[in-house]
Amino acid sequence: MNKKTIRDIDVTGKRVLVRVDFNVPLQDGKITDDTRITEALPTIKYLKEKGAKTILVTHVGRPKGKVVPEMGVAPIVKHLSSLLGEEVLYAADCGGPESVNAVERMNSGQVLLLENVRFYAGEEKNDPELARTLAQLADVYVNDAFGTAHRAHSSTEGVAHFLPAVAGFLMEKELKALSEALHNPAKPFVAILGGAKVSDKIAVMENLLDKVNYLLVGGGMANTFLKAQGYAMGKSLVETDKLDVAAQILKKAAGLGVEIILPQDMVVADKFAADAQAKVVPVNEIPEEWMALDIGPATIQKFAHTIQKAQTVVWNGPLGVYEFEKFAVGTNQIAAAVASAKGKTIIGGGDVVAAVEKAGVAERIYHISTGGGASLEFLEGKVLPGVAALQDK
Repeated sequence: MNKKTIRDIDVTGKRVLVRVDFNVPLQDGKITDDTRITEALPTIKYLKEKGAKTILVTHVGRPKGKVVPEMGVAPIVKHLSSLLGEEVLYAADCGGPESVNAVERMNSGQVLLLENVRFYAGEEKNDPELARTLAQLADVYVNDAFGTAHRAHSSTEGVAHFLPAVAGFLMEKELKALSEALHNPAKPFVAILGGAKVSDKIAVMENLLDKVNYLLVGGGMANTFLKAQGYAMGKSLVETDKLDVAAQILKKAAGLGVEIILPQDMVVADKFAADAQAKVVPVNEIPEEWMALDIGPATIQKFAHTIQKAQTVVWNGPLGVYEFEKFAVGTNQIAAAVASAKGKTIIGGGDVVAAVEKAGVAERIYHISTGGGASLEFLEGKVLPGVAALQDK
């Protein structure tokens, strides 16, 4: 990673504006998963040790530029206070009078969290005025929100035009792991791609094809590839307008000597529901009125065998309809296989992360990305605006 981090600049006693991604799931005002908060703690603690005044800014949910009280940061302030073992200060605006006053009253080593930046319409428009207002609170800007680095917003990209801008430790960790996989992977390199649609992953596939040795395809997107090979898919989700693309990818892979491994059997259901009737069938025997909702046991075995050979594994997207327990078996079993792989394993995307955590194997994964959309765009080879805006080493 050729971007400066907080180690490369002097933050001692400075006012440091840190963009974090505390967009955590909230239920009845309680945080149900605090991973994104705990992942940012090394940066926050480092700044505290240096006596910096740490001003945190985050978004929560999609309030679309309006104040939505249930998307306020109050539960996060409380939770972060308990994690740090001291009071985290709060300001009810972003760069307005409350923030200015709060920052003026801060002592060295204290932490302040500003209210949800997406309560401001200017945030998602990358309004320079909002960026300037935020920048006036601080001497230095740190982006530690990899999960939003693919967005050019006021607090992720705009602020970097007004302050010296560097990466936090989480940002550094994410970029290092993903860059290694893309640019210098140990071989054999296995990519596992799932999710409902081929259209969501075309760019990733095309970018990975000349880098991987094996590409394992599951989830709804596998149906489109199988249909492109001439299989009758019954009532399964198929993107008919992407059949040519799927055929082209298969042809390109063959030309590059990359093995694309598609399901050989499927768990099919008589309807799209948690209580559907289900059975395992080979891919050439999917009944006309049924739909494929998970990979079958022979496919799981084949995928797992390929994963065991890998020195690098990258996985994005579930391999079945993960929200229905009956059709989460493939995803859960591949999570266990990835955890027991010898090589470096990198996963991204909410459902896959949830599967790994549910299987109790998260600590055996080399890198779990906190950014679904950002890690996907990084794997597509795109430049992330929030990263591009940071100072080069």
